[in-house]
Amino acid sequence: MVRLNRIYTRTGDEGLTGLADGSRISKAHPRAQAIGDVDEANSAIGIAALHVTGADHRRMLQAIQNEMFDLGADLATPGDDFAPGEMTLRIVQPQIDRLEAEIDSMNAALEPLRSFILPGGAAGSAHLHLARAIVRRAERSAVAAAAEVALNPLALIYLNRLSDHLFVLARLVAAGAGGDILWQPGATRG
Repeated sequence: MVRLNRIYTRTGDEGLTGLADGSRISKAHPRAQAIGDVDEANSAIGIAALHVTGADHRRMLQAIQNEMFDLGADLATPGDDFAPGEMTLRIVQPQIDRLEAEIDSMNAALEPLRSFILPGGAAGSAHLHLARAIVRRAERSAVAAAAEVALNPLALIYLNRLSDHLFVLARLVAAGAGGDILWQPGATRG
């Protein structure tokens, strides 16, 4: 159980941050960058949730936001034992399986893509595309961190699948507001 009595502790004033095991790393360390990018992605998902209609869409995004905290805890836990425990949060295969099932369900209601699409189509769709792009950055940061320290491979897969999920949800939201905005290659060349 998390309990925060004080918001500022001054323990990070010298550029270090704490990990789940109590060890400290530089805030510039690739692991810290990945954790921060996951936090930013979670915030963007929260904003997107404010702009989508439909209880099912919001429910999916709220579940994802909760999992993003699990993901942050996973990335902040050093070691190479990726099994979850009573006090150790790890991303697990059923979380990825749920994302895939939701992607398949949403995608079944959509027309196949005929072109790349431009981020937009409706406020909710645009916010979901922004969240997707931030998740992609978090994935790149996690891949970079994994080149230096052991990270849960399922955490990396979760991020990859999450960006797909947000893309399909953005398309679904756009479909309810007139459809995707299709890229027209070279349309402005004159």
